[in-house]
Amino acid sequence: MRKAMYGMVVLCGALLVTGGCAKNDMVKPDQPVTTAPAPAPVPAPTPKPATTTAPTVREESARPQPVQGEAVSMKEPVQTASEVKSALEIIYFNFDSYALSEPSRDTLYKNAEQIIKKSSAKYTVQGHCDERGSDEYNLALGEKRAKSAYNYLITLGVTADRLTTVSYGKERPAEQGHDEAAWAKNRRVEFSISQ
Repeated sequence: MRKAMYGMVVLCGALLVTGGCAKNDMVKPDQPVTTAPAPAPVPAPTPKPATTTAPTVREESARPQPVQGEAVSMKEPVQTASEVKSALEIIYFNFDSYALSEPSRDTLYKNAEQIIKKSSAKYTVQGHCDERGSDEYNLALGEKRAKSAYNYLITLGVTADRLTTVSYGKERPAEQGHDEAAWAKNRRVEFSISQ
């Protein structure tokens, strides 16, 4: 057992002598210490300039975002409430529906921009129906149409205190007639100035 222990000590000693620190790697006192060169700094990415124009094409997934109120430039003439009212477009609905179509949402987006940027007037969102159906049914459907447009304008940034809703049902037709062409013009939401 002693012999085996002695052999192990000799083997360890031999390994230390041959595998120890290499003399070539040691720093000599009269040589300067050198280090690996530092990596070159990576330049920061240059920010892209902000664009001021909206994209011309919107995809279905790119819903309009809320319109942020902007200060009106002193050079830009401020429109009167009646000028804004005439700039607001009518939206139309399918038969027996108060769902907003893609063209209706686009129109409401434009209307929201006009309402927010150009005037401080208050508006009434008026729901209308064609002549088919009972008075009660059409009043309820007109209210749903007005509320649908109202809610969408709110999501676009128009404040609720600037809008009210009313339903006229089939009482105020835009087009006289008893055919689909006239009915299509009467299934609508219009905007009027409340003040």
